[in-house]
Amino acid sequence: MTAETSLKVRVGIPYRTRKEELKNEREPYERYLAAAKAAGAEAVEISLGLPAAELAQKVRDLDAFVLPGSPADVHPSLFKATVHPNCSISDPCRESTDFAVLAHAFKEQKPVLAICYGTQSLNVFLGGTLVQDIPSEIKTAIQHPWTGHEGPEPHHQIALEPKSRLAQLAAAGEMRVNSSHHQSVLAPGKNLRIVAHAPDGVVEAVEWTGDSNWVTGVQWHPERMVANDRFAQALFAEFVTAARKAAVHS
Repeated sequence: MTAETSLKVRVGIPYRTRKEELKNEREPYERYLAAAKAAGAEAVEISLGLPAAELAQKVRDLDAFVLPGSPADVHPSLFKATVHPNCSISDPCRESTDFAVLAHAFKEQKPVLAICYGTQSLNVFLGGTLVQDIPSEIKTAIQHPWTGHEGPEPHHQIALEPKSRLAQLAAAGEMRVNSSHHQSVLAPGKNLRIVAHAPDGVVEAVEWTGDSNWVTGVQWHPERMVANDRFAQALFAEFVTAARKAAVHS
């Protein structure tokens, strides 16, 4: 066994919202921790209430990051847009934490797996813009949001770009994924390549092309699929493998 395969990497995961953290509402958040652990990593919780200096120290000791989903929305002022009537409330603590994590991860070439809100945060951090409300801004019969989380979780097909990381993981050009988002990438941020679309054109995934660092954002929720979905398992496994490689060579 090599050092690269035996190393236990430490994956930092910010809380979904400051409100959930303060109320100790952990059930959705625990899924991200469990998925990272199942892929062989040590999951490390990142509070959204850390002072800047303490947060900077904490992220220095971590090897990679998962940016989770959230019921909040990135504030439109961060991508120079007016607030849409259907835009959800923002979480400044989550925004500042994500941006600090991303600044560190890009500087030190530490892998990032961004999920749903995390993808939108990643895109805005890199100068991109967002569709603020898919149901009112895009004419589509596809159910992207999971309103109130009532009834079965929506699923739909996505088309994967050839030769993308996700297409290679899926070993297919199309996959079926779950869906619970009302926002999506509009204009991609600097050095982000759009690598997946829903049939209605909604952006479903992005990949970083600026250097060799492993940074991937998906709009679906692999942490909720990972128990019985090979594509979700492969995504977390490759993320942890990339984190292990980056840690060994740092």
